[in-house]
Amino acid sequence: MQSARAATLTEVARRAGVSLTTASKAINGRARVSAETRGRVLKAARELAYTPNGIARSLITGRSGTVGLVVVDSLAQRFALPILLGAEEALGEIDLSMIIGDARGDETRLQQIVDRFRERKVDGVLVVGDNNAPAPGLGRLGPPVVYVYGETGAGDDVVHVPNDLAGARAAVEHVLELGRRRPAVITGPQSGRAVVERGKGVAAALRRSGIELVHGVLHAPWSQRAGRVAAEQLLAQAPDVDAIVCGSDQLAMGVAEAVRASGRSVPDDVAITGFDNWPVFALETDPPLTTVDMNLLTLGAAAVRDLFGMIDGEPVGGGVRLHACTLVVRGSTASG
Repeated sequence: MQSARAATLTEVARRAGVSLTTASKAINGRARVSAETRGRVLKAARELAYTPNGIARSLITGRSGTVGLVVVDSLAQRFALPILLGAEEALGEIDLSMIIGDARGDETRLQQIVDRFRERKVDGVLVVGDNNAPAPGLGRLGPPVVYVYGETGAGDDVVHVPNDLAGARAAVEHVLELGRRRPAVITGPQSGRAVVERGKGVAAALRRSGIELVHGVLHAPWSQRAGRVAAEQLLAQAPDVDAIVCGSDQLAMGVAEAVRASGRSVPDDVAITGFDNWPVFALETDPPLTTVDMNLLTLGAAAVRDLFGMIDGEPVGGGVRLHACTLVVRGSTASG
């Protein structure tokens, strides 16, 4: 008797010798797939009796064809949006849809959203956390779970986060390569995960160069005003500072305001870097900020591909996946 188990897209991709994304594009008739590759994928699909239609496949497999995404805290929504967009694009490539919930920092609400996901029989769950706080582990939820932008502390959880350490190290190395020798750091609250990791990156770059900070690290709330106040304090206590590495673009905009108000110029007197590549601050600061982009679209897409592998029964393995950040150089460190 023929098995009721339906072939998966992963199996089709493996038989055709292509990536999961390429197999999906070939089956769905999308561009940028050669005729030879498309033919190989379709042949593999026929041999495996793969059913691409979502409704038909759900009847055979018992899957809903949906993934649940929950944002743990509304304060992280600014970072959740690009993650969501990257996840949505990747889900489209592998023929899944998404439902979204916002826990708003409320554990009771989070549990209600998770319960609703269970009722709707989602195939998997993405949890978008806060890069500066532990993500709430959902334990054995039922469907597979992947955590994005927030570590749970559990070694067997699948977690995707930016490589904050390497990103901060790149920012410091950049200003040192420009010849700055009196750097300072203004960053966020001291206990945050991202703050700690970025601090390690700063320390590594300084240690390698033999350069020391002109002032102890200044910690401030994540706000433009807090950046301005911290910079005013720094400029009064270390007037010879020639570079300020900031923990966020929002802080950096306030820092730039304070530097200009003191009669100094950016970047000639003081070079400034941010972190996040948040356009509303990075591009509106005068001059535009050199900053670190966390590549959150890529982060969300990578998390979805791990989740899809788990849904499909693939042994993806637990642990934290660190994703590369990109230094974006603009006028706040480079004249002209």
